[in-house]
Amino acid sequence: MSAAAPTQDGVPMLAVRGVKTYYGKIIALKGVDLDVHPGEIVALIGANGAGKSTLMMTIFGTPRAREGRILYEGRDITRLPTHEIAKLRIAQAPEGRRIFSRMTVMENLQMGASVADAAHFEEDLARVFRLFPRLKERLHQRGGTLSGGEQQMLAIGRALMSRPRLLLLDEPSLGLAPLLVKQIFSAIRELNERDKLTVFLVEQNAFHALKLAHRGYVMINGQITISGPGRALLKRPEIRAAYLEGSRIEQVQGKR
Repeated sequence: MSAAAPTQDGVPMLAVRGVKTYYGKIIALKGVDLDVHPGEIVALIGANGAGKSTLMMTIFGTPRAREGRILYEGRDITRLPTHEIAKLRIAQAPEGRRIFSRMTVMENLQMGASVADAAHFEEDLARVFRLFPRLKERLHQRGGTLSGGEQQMLAIGRALMSRPRLLLLDEPSLGLAPLLVKQIFSAIRELNERDKLTVFLVEQNAFHALKLAHRGYVMINGQITISGPGRALLKRPEIRAAYLEGSRIEQVQGKR
């Protein structure tokens, strides 16, 4: 079962307000509104091409939002450079993992720690190895020689080495075998419950994402169409039809 939802009093940790993002003249995000409160796991689900990854990248500054605002703990970060956003203790494990393939596991983790206090390096390394013991076994192996599941563990581990307060995860289960998917989602739950880490999760695997999340959003064609508690969304017939039973995603268009 998912943990009890944190309270939503006060300022959201992350607030997306009316965000529009373009690729050239093509509008990818059409006025997105979304909140992530401290201590939550929030999932964003939708079909491939819906704009989920674009939102994740826009939060981190590449590409830039052309309209709207992105607020982190009440501060407007919409125009901040990506490296300045990272210094605010926001970390991202992007879609496709994007590890440094020629670097070893240890070197990748050291790169993740470059924006953190060096005094906590050993402590942070121990946390990553507790979550993903396989990485300790592969410590001196080049990232490009790891399996897909190990690379995903490394991508998350590298993000954690920056000591984030908000972790952005983009398609962490993509291309992984079911057993590894279960392990990745168990690690996300542990980070949230044990370390009180706030997580914003983009996923096509609606079942695992909404089962884990305190709250969820559905995105279609660059717009949020449904939101609510994760477990409640799982029970909605239009969500089940679109994501769990192989029907067309358009069935949820306009439903709220």
